[in-house]
Amino acid sequence: MDKLHKLEEKIEKIESRNRKVENDKAWETSYARRFLLFFFTYVSIGLYLNVIQIKDPWLNAIVPSIGFFLSTLTLPFFKSTWLKKRNKR
Repeated sequence: MDKLHKLEEKIEKIESRNRKVENDKAWETSYARRFLLFFFTYVSIGLYLNVIQIKDPWLNAIVPSIGFFLSTLTLPFFKSTWLKKRNKR
């Protein structure tokens, strides 16, 4: 009976880990995360441009923020391409 209990504990730990990995993956691919990255990128660049006294810092902060946001949208494509090539070996 003790072995059965240990096996059940191991299975529960594996299932718990799988739930955590699935949640992490869902967060990594979520639009909420991408929007937050865009927002924090925009704010940090805007503040930096403001500190170094660039004209229209908040307007100028949009371009790099959008570029970063677009890069997050293309990463899944490049990841799947990379994984396909890696798995062919």
